[in-house]
Amino acid sequence: MDKKVITSNRKAFHDYTIFDKYIAGIVLSGTEIKSIRKSAINLKDSFCKIEDNEIFLYNCHISPYEQGNRFNHKTDRVRKLLLTKKEILKMQSKVKKDGYSIIPLEVFITHGFAKVEIGLAKGKKLHDKREDIAKKDQTREMDRASKIRY
Repeated sequence: MDKKVITSNRKAFHDYTIFDKYIAGIVLSGTEIKSIRKSAINLKDSFCKIEDNEIFLYNCHISPYEQGNRFNHKTDRVRKLLLTKKEILKMQSKVKKDGYSIIPLEVFITHGFAKVEIGLAKGKKLHDKREDIAKKDQTREMDRASKIRY
């Protein structure tokens, strides 16, 4: 697949445990895609909500296009995501039943279209975050030790 990653939500992998991943299209207005191609998008505090069997992206900041005119887009507007009805209903049942959150993980462009990868996630507790940091440190040390040659 021809995929160019524009931005990823690194905070999401630190704060949440990701269980399922889905790829969704984004409904954009005129100058938003131009800003996304210039990597002027921020997913840091964004989240998704399901309303009336449709899924929406909140708090996703897309900076205004520099060469845009008075028809430039609003930076923090709510954007609709495009998924199949079956996927939305599956996610909705998990959110209601198991208390999952829907978090955007990364934005990428494929075949000229902007897509967002969203994940069903549960928030990590402080001790879980500490365990992940300790595991990363251990693997880093093991890799470092294996590279040393005598």
